[in-house]
Amino acid sequence: MQKKDKKTRVVVIGIGAVGSTTAYTLLLRERMTELVLIDYNKQKAVGDALDMNHGLPFTGKTKVWAGDYEDCAEADIVIIAAGAAQKQGETRLDLLKKNVMIFDSIIENVTKYNKHGILLIASNPVDIMSYFSWKKSGFPKNRVIGSGTLLDSSRFKYLIGEKMNVDPRSIHAKIIGEHGDSEVPVWSLANFAGMPLSLTEDDKKEIFENTRDAAYQIIQAKGSTYYAIALALDRICTAILRDESAVLNVSTYIDDYQGVSDVYIGIPCIVDQSGVREVVPISLTEEEQGNFQQSAQKMKEQIEKINEELDK
Repeated sequence: MQKKDKKTRVVVIGIGAVGSTTAYTLLLRERMTELVLIDYNKQKAVGDALDMNHGLPFTGKTKVWAGDYEDCAEADIVIIAAGAAQKQGETRLDLLKKNVMIFDSIIENVTKYNKHGILLIASNPVDIMSYFSWKKSGFPKNRVIGSGTLLDSSRFKYLIGEKMNVDPRSIHAKIIGEHGDSEVPVWSLANFAGMPLSLTEDDKKEIFENTRDAAYQIIQAKGSTYYAIALALDRICTAILRDESAVLNVSTYIDDYQGVSDVYIGIPCIVDQSGVREVVPISLTEEEQGNFQQSAQKMKEQIEKINEELDK
C-alpha cells in the first residue's frame, strides 16, 4: 500500500493582486495539499477559491477553500499579503501607521490559532512589516520571514543576464538591504562560472538603477507588480516545505551582522523547514558595508517614527 503524502497547508491572507497570484502560483506548482484564502472581503476569497477549484481537473489534488482565521490552526505557512494602498496626499509614514494597525489585528488573529507555523510577510514596506509581525506574534525570529530582497536579486540577475547574453539562472549576484530605494548591489561578489562580470561602470550603474526602480516602472505601466513576487514567494515556500536548506535573500532579524543589529533586512539566509535556519556571513567591500549600514539605519528610523506615532 502506497504511503499517503503528509498533509501540508498554506494560508494566504489578503487576496488582492499579490495574494491571488501567489495562491495561483502555489496551486499550479502543487506545493501543498491544502490552500486557504482569507480576505476581509470574503466574497472575493470565495470567488477566487471557486475559480481555482474549477481548474483542478487540469492540475493536482489540492483542496482549496475560502476560510477564516480558525483555518490557520494547521497551517505550515501563513503568507500575509494584506494592507492598505497609499492614497493621494498620504505620506509613507501615514501608510506605515495604517498598515501596522491592520497587521496588529491580522497577527493577533493568526496567533490565536497557530503557534507553530511560519509567517511569511509580503506586504510593503516588507522589512518594517516583518519586524512588527515578529514583535506582535511573539514567534521566534526564525519563523517570521519577509520576502526581503529575493525579488530584487532576481531582477538584478535578469538584467545582468540580458546585458551579457547569459541565462540569468547562471548569474550569481545579490541585492541586500532594504527592499526599496536604499537597497545595495553586491558587485564585489557577482560572477558567472566563478568568473568576474565583464561589465563597465556605466553598465553597472544602468543595471542597478533599473533593478532599484523596476517596481516604479511596472506600476506606471500597469498599476502594480505581482507575477515575479508571486514566484519569489513560491520559491520561499518550496524551500520551507521541502526542507531544502536553500540560500535565499530574505528579510530576517539580524544581530551584529555587518555592524547592524535589531532590524529586519534582506540578506542571504539558509531557509529550511524551521524557517531561517541561519544567516550567511558574506564579505563586503568597505563601500558596500557602509551602504548596507545606511540602509539598515533607514529602517530603524522608520520603526522608531512609527512607534512614536502609535504611542500618541
